[in-house]
Amino acid sequence: MSSIEMKSNLLENTSSYPLVAPQHEEIDLLSLLSTLYAAKKQIVTITLLFALCGLAASFLLPQKWTSEAVITPPENSNIIELRRAVVDLTVLGVETNLDASRLYNKFLKKFDSQEVREKFLAQSPYVQTLLKNPNVDKSDLYRAIVNVSAKFKALDNSDPKKSENLPYTSWTLSFTAPDADDAQQLLKSYIDFVSAEVNKDVITNVKNAIELKVAFEKNKLALDRVNLQNQHNVNLERLGYSLQVANAAGLEKPVYSNGQAVKDDPDYSVSLGSKGLTEKLKIEQSIKDVAQMNASLQNREHALSQLESINLGNVDFTPYQLQMQPSYPLKKDGPGKALIIILAGLVGVIVASGLVLVRGALASRMRIEEI
Repeated sequence: MSSIEMKSNLLENTSSYPLVAPQHEEIDLLSLLSTLYAAKKQIVTITLLFALCGLAASFLLPQKWTSEAVITPPENSNIIELRRAVVDLTVLGVETNLDASRLYNKFLKKFDSQEVREKFLAQSPYVQTLLKNPNVDKSDLYRAIVNVSAKFKALDNSDPKKSENLPYTSWTLSFTAPDADDAQQLLKSYIDFVSAEVNKDVITNVKNAIELKVAFEKNKLALDRVNLQNQHNVNLERLGYSLQVANAAGLEKPVYSNGQAVKDDPDYSVSLGSKGLTEKLKIEQSIKDVAQMNASLQNREHALSQLESINLGNVDFTPYQLQMQPSYPLKKDGPGKALIIILAGLVGVIVASGLVLVRGALASRMRIEEI
């Protein structure tokens, strides 16, 4: 048999085998929609279940209410009592450095201080209410204090990215709590507590400055008194020696009274004569207080007595100006109930549709394999 006849026979034999039909990869949208429509009850049921779960979750999620207050640097009316109290200190040379900006920065620093927050919360009934146990362990108390203190925030309202900013400095102070009343009350109480801490700190610093000034002036006055006393003793010695010299020289009267020209001794002056020197010596010996003839020393002693008599008392001032009182939260933080239910429903639709389509695809594949 020739090679040509063999090839023709091979071609004739293959004609009895069926050809595989070409597969199309396009997605039949109508078929998918019909599948989803056929399982509409199941999709609606699953969607409602997810929506109910979202509703339950909206009630179970922790509530967050935020109270806010806006403050600016103190104005003259806020610190007028403090300025009146330090007027005498300024006159007496005590440096206090109590301008409005320093007080404002001190308040912000203490508001953001973890130590001040812990001190405030440790004595606050709010933390004890959260723990619900009067005999609470110290570690639990500290853990609760740290968690609550992290909810205090201080935000600078000046934004360098903005082309137009406010013509004054302002900060927003806030606190977040599970209850709106607690958020407002605790923020107000903490602002008052920090203000009292600043007040106490400032008054303590002023008293320390007065104490240091008084100690400095006392020590300086004591040293100056010793110097004056030594000078007084030296003057008495010189007058005694000058009197001896005048008596030895036979000079009773001042030498300039009778027209005599005498070159006075630079160490022991005898120009007054023995009578004048005797009288001057008596006057010097009668001086019991060296400050009696020194106006500068007397002025300084008077200033010292004024410093010691200063009593600051209860000086009330506010290191800030409230632009907005701690607000009562009208809307809780985070997504609302309606949004949670809608999102849960959308997730339910997606999950239900996916399950229906996957189940339909598996059933179709099983039918193909059976054929």
